[in-house]
Amino acid sequence: MKKLSNRFWIILVAAILVISAAATAYIYLRPSAQAPGDTAVVYLDGEMVEMVDLSAVTESYTKAYTGQAGLTNTVEFSPGMVRVQEATCPDQICVYQGWVEAGGLPIACLPNTLIIQVVAAEDVPLLYKSY
Repeated sequence: MKKLSNRFWIILVAAILVISAAATAYIYLRPSAQAPGDTAVVYLDGEMVEMVDLSAVTESYTKAYTGQAGLTNTVEFSPGMVRVQEATCPDQICVYQGWVEAGGLPIACLPNTLIIQVVAAEDVPLLYKSY
């Protein structure tokens, strides 16, 4: 069996370090997950009631949505993300879900029939597609 030289090991370690540094730089320097035009789409009682361009939100603000059952969800919109801040529903699952960004699971409050989904700008036209 042929013994590997020290030069081989130096080159191998250097290559591993360069690849590791490149991967780390990519992770920390890549553009954020929020793309311009990420949109929060709010459905209440099965109807789309609002679309909020989260990339245009500069300061957090809240808005209340009251469904046919009389329950209210206070939704907070922030740059790139959305959450249900307060709810009058009994289980509070929608509040406990926390912040949602594009690509995340939708927020759902079943007692109030409220659904909030964050979609990328290119997916917004698909919301109007009839099936």
